Amino acid sequence: MSQGTVTTVSSNGVYSFTKPNREGITLLAGLGVEGDVHSGVTVKHRSRVAKDPTAPNLRQVHLIHAELFDEVAEAGFEVAPGDLGENVTTRGIDLLGLPTGTRLHLGPEAVVEVTGLRNPCAQIDDFRHGLLKQVVGRDEEGRLVRKAGIMSVVLTGGEVRPGDTIRVELPPEPHVPLDRV
Repeated sequence: MSQGTVTTVSSNGVYSFTKPNREGITLLAGLGVEGDVHSGVTVKHRSRVAKDPTAPNLRQVHLIHAELFDEVAEAGFEVAPGDLGENVTTRGIDLLGLPTGTRLHLGPEAVVEVTGLRNPCAQIDDFRHGLLKQVVGRDEEGRLVRKAGIMSVVLTGGEVRPGDTIRVELPPEPHVPLDRV
């Protein structure tokens, strides 16, 4: 098992691309981040509600690795925690390399299960023109690579704060690579 750290937590009670940083957030089992606009049993992201408002919410908690901010900074883009709408910013874990079903133990109590990759959208370019090309790329075989974080559901609720340890619990093999959700 590997380990990382929560660097920042963010939430917003209204629809907005960015989310303000907080001193702490409370995760609620089966729902998401308490008071966050994307919290709920069924889908909350506008594009998904338009397709099927009864679909399960597999995007309750959005996590992004702080290493992405370092990477885009090298390309001249200033992006801070919460700017891309994530709830939890991490450091020290290869989030994009985790298999589907990985459990992340956030702090002393909370546990989320990874459901898939965030599918970056054009709103990223509205935030910083040209940034979308930095968070979506191609691998050596030409396959699409999404780097804008991962999505998860809350299995066990609890408080999450900056500085909390993140413990990675991989699912049984065979591992299923992450796909967009």
